[in-house]
Amino acid sequence: MRRLQAALEDFGRMILFALEVVAWAVRPPFRLELVVAQMAFIGVGSAFIVGATGLSAGMVFALQMNYALKQFAAEGYVGGSVAFSLARELSPVFTALMVTGRAGSAIATELGTMRVTEQIDAMESMAVNPIQYLVVPRIIAAIVMFPLLTMLFNVIGYAGGFVMGVYVARIPIGPFLEHTREFMDPADILHGLYKAVVFGAIVSVITTWRGYAAAGGAKGVGEGTTRAVVMSSIAVLLADYVITFISVGT
Repeated sequence: MRRLQAALEDFGRMILFALEVVAWAVRPPFRLELVVAQMAFIGVGSAFIVGATGLSAGMVFALQMNYALKQFAAEGYVGGSVAFSLARELSPVFTALMVTGRAGSAIATELGTMRVTEQIDAMESMAVNPIQYLVVPRIIAAIVMFPLLTMLFNVIGYAGGFVMGVYVARIPIGPFLEHTREFMDPADILHGLYKAVVFGAIVSVITTWRGYAAAGGAKGVGEGTTRAVVMSSIAVLLADYVITFISVGT
C-alpha cells in the first residue's frame, strides 16, 4: 500500500513538473542556442543508431514478409507491407526506444548529477530558473527531433527492405514499387509522425523528471537513470497501444 501511495505521489509530482515546464516554455528569455544544442545531441547524435536499427528492421521485415506472402504467390506486396508497417508502427516505436536508451539515459544522468552535486541549487540561488534553463530546451528538442528521426528510420528502413526484396528475394522492381504506392497514404506517414511527437514529449518529460528529482548521491543517480529508461519504454509502449486503438477504432 505504501509503495502504491509513493508511486502515485511521484506521478503527481511529475505531472506538476510537466505543467511547470509548459508554463516556463512560453516565458522569456527564449534560449534558442540551448535548444539547438540539445537538438544536435538528441537528433544528430542519435542518427546513427536510429539509421542502423531502421536498416536492420527493414531488411528483416522484408525477408519475413517475402517468406509469408510467397505461400500465396503475393511477393509483390512485400514493398507495400514494409512501407505501411514502418510508417505506422515500427519507425516511431523503435526510434523512441533507441533514443530513450541513448539520449534519455544521458539526460537523466546529467540532470541527476547536477542535482546531487547541488549545481541546480546554485542556479536557483543565482536567480536562474533551472527548469527553464535545463529542462525546457531538452523537451522542446525531443519533440522536434523525434519526428525527424522517425522519418530517417522510414527512409532507411524502406531502403533496406527494397534491397532485400529486389536484390535478394528477386521481386520485380515494378510490382514492389507499385504496390507500395497503392498501400501507402500520406495519412499513414502522418500517423507515425503524430506518435513520434507524443513519444518525444513522454520520453523527455520522464527522463528530465527522474534526473531533476534524483537524490542520494551516485547511487540515486544510477537508480534514477534506470527508472527513467524503464518508465519511458513502458510509457511509449502503452501510448502506442492507446493511439493505435483510438485511430483504428475511429
